[in-house]
Amino acid sequence: MRILWLVEVPVWVPWGLESLINFGLAAVGAVLTALYFHQDKLIYMSSLPPGSRETVSTPDQLQMHDYENVTISTPDNVKITGFAIKFRPQLERLVRVEEDPTTRCGCLHSLYLHANAGNMGHRLPIARAIRHHGRMNVFLLSYRGYGKSEGIASEKGMKIDAQAALDWISNNEELGKTKIVLYGQSIGGAVAIDLAARNPDRIAAVMIENTFLEFGEFISAIECLRTLTGPSAETDPICHACIEICNISMPPSLGLRKVQSRTYPSNVPMLFLSGGSDELIPQRHMIELVETVRKSRSGGEKIPLENSGAEKGKIALARNGNGVRWVEFASGGHNDTCMQPGYFQEIDTFLRELAANML
Repeated sequence: MRILWLVEVPVWVPWGLESLINFGLAAVGAVLTALYFHQDKLIYMSSLPPGSRETVSTPDQLQMHDYENVTISTPDNVKITGFAIKFRPQLERLVRVEEDPTTRCGCLHSLYLHANAGNMGHRLPIARAIRHHGRMNVFLLSYRGYGKSEGIASEKGMKIDAQAALDWISNNEELGKTKIVLYGQSIGGAVAIDLAARNPDRIAAVMIENTFLEFGEFISAIECLRTLTGPSAETDPICHACIEICNISMPPSLGLRKVQSRTYPSNVPMLFLSGGSDELIPQRHMIELVETVRKSRSGGEKIPLENSGAEKGKIALARNGNGVRWVEFASGGHNDTCMQPGYFQEIDTFLRELAANML
């Protein structure tokens, strides 16, 4: 028998069956090749929901009128867009009267690195809540290939875009004097930690929600496969085959499993916001991230998560006292953790302590 009509193997099969086997192998090879060369289009769902590349909501539609529509040219000559949303307490209708209006708003600035799919306009309600609770400016970035930014989405491109946004904030006459807090959701959390690792002296804190250990394990095909194979998709050989295909050309440089070997900003306060019912990225990713970071900050001694014994639907909080905070929202899924009771209050508390140098 000749495999793909090229390689002779000492096995006899009827001629018709040999042709059928070879056609099947050729078809599988074509599918795997297509996955290999078009995996970025499968992973980065910038066109979903439909219209995401054409229509982007603006801050003024959510009563945030003081903003700048920013266009940044990256070092590799890609034009990306963003919203620089200002917080001016004297103009806000939502100023909390029990607080000093100057609290925090003049010293902190959030760089929002959003999750996969959609565009930055879809995240404006979250940006508005962070701006209100954090009483600070927010820069909302649209990665290349998302919204009205040019280019094609990629792992390398996301890192370049995040760095370009950080540089724009730092070089801005008004905003450059503020301390920058990174806020990343899902894939944006990995981008945030990578950015902090490369700019430890420019980042005041990092807040991440439902992110992952390795980039290959993030691929959106897992969720589609889970609907076909059930809860055992994580151990399903077909699922693992898809992951390995993506990992061939995309090593986990955005992944954080080997965070100990990275140049890691060990003194940057971090807030981990985890959905206990995340159906896309298993919570073990966030748990291992927290354990790894705490271990790296304690001289190699593993500090396990505390077991608060919280019931389903209640916040399970554990702290270790060295600038790393873990907050669990037991009922939070991948896309609705930010809607869980107490979510923005936890961000508020974290930022208050950050501003007061209590972290």
